[in-house]
Amino acid sequence: MNPVDTAYIIICSALVMFMTPGLALFYGGLTRSKNVLGTIMHSFICLGLITLVWFLWGYSLAFGPDIGSLVGSLSYVGLKGVASEPNPAIVDNLPHTVFMIFQCMFAIITVALITGSFAERIKFSAFVVFAVLWVTVVYSPLCHWVWGGGWMGDMGALDFAGGAVVHMSSGAAALAAVLVIGPRKGFGQTAYMPHNLPMTITGAAILWFGWFGFNAGSALAVDSIAANAFVTTHVAAGLAVLGWLAVETMHRGKPTTLGAASGAVAGLVAITPAAGFVSPFSALFIGFLAGVICYGGVLMKERFKYDDSLDVVGIHGLGGVWGALATGLFASTAINRGGADGLFHGNAPQLGIQLVSILATLGFVFVVTWVILKLIDAVIGLRVSPDEETEGLDLSQHSETGYQI
Repeated sequence: MNPVDTAYIIICSALVMFMTPGLALFYGGLTRSKNVLGTIMHSFICLGLITLVWFLWGYSLAFGPDIGSLVGSLSYVGLKGVASEPNPAIVDNLPHTVFMIFQCMFAIITVALITGSFAERIKFSAFVVFAVLWVTVVYSPLCHWVWGGGWMGDMGALDFAGGAVVHMSSGAAALAAVLVIGPRKGFGQTAYMPHNLPMTITGAAILWFGWFGFNAGSALAVDSIAANAFVTTHVAAGLAVLGWLAVETMHRGKPTTLGAASGAVAGLVAITPAAGFVSPFSALFIGFLAGVICYGGVLMKERFKYDDSLDVVGIHGLGGVWGALATGLFASTAINRGGADGLFHGNAPQLGIQLVSILATLGFVFVVTWVILKLIDAVIGLRVSPDEETEGLDLSQHSETGYQI
């Protein structure tokens, strides 16, 4: 056990945890004032609910001994055998408990990310059931495929910190959710304006800060790979702000603060799978293009008429896809000798591997999420009533308001 690495990952775990309240503020500011607490609650409840699932069985399904390259066994149910000593089968420089809690924070924020797609119209009880089922049958197996000894990692797919596991999965789940749940009342006739953009900007700043733990921490050690991931994360986020604002100015005439915040998140999403595999110079291109691509992704909902309330599909889904493809282009073993070279460094097959991982992730997550939502809708219903939606989730679901009038 390395005490320096251990202290580092404990700090990174706290940073990743802080991202979820940051996301709550980011999403909360984008909704109408009557839904601010209900939206924040979706993220905040995940800190308790997903922690419970992860401790009881989620971690075991994700990182337990492999079963058929598809899922982990139940060897670690209730954290049995997850001790304060390293487990060489998983990580040999950290206490097993530290690795487990670091991964727990990833599971929490992934579920929270999905909530932006169905903000302002889902029953709180339905969301609780959905969160438990989704992290059990979607997130944990997918995590095993990529990081826990499953088929996708064995195939050679590169996902440094969660391009597939976190962002593509939340984006695909978001698309299934908006199609099953349907649009908000008045969609197409009502302008759903953000009620508090300073709150959203604050949330974006917290996300940017916490993302250093998310990406640099995924090196699982204090080393050159962690340092590189820290730098590439910041570079990509900054350049994505510039890319988003450039295309927004050309398209709408003026740059916006919401565009700057959205661009930063897009860049952070896109660099996540690549952070420890690419150079800072490559991160310039990945980030700038992420801003441009995700701006276009947000416009898709206007063209295809689906109500993705807070742009989870356009930013996390499309940004994750671009990041995975960019990893297949720019990855270099000169950065991370445990990875592989990408197309631009002489290894064309890596791009094909990345494409397979993208298609498998999107297909699996979309189909299983669709089934989960249909089952919940049949049993307890997904949506609040039209009157409750008009009243707002704060009052109808929680009997409180965010602001005193």
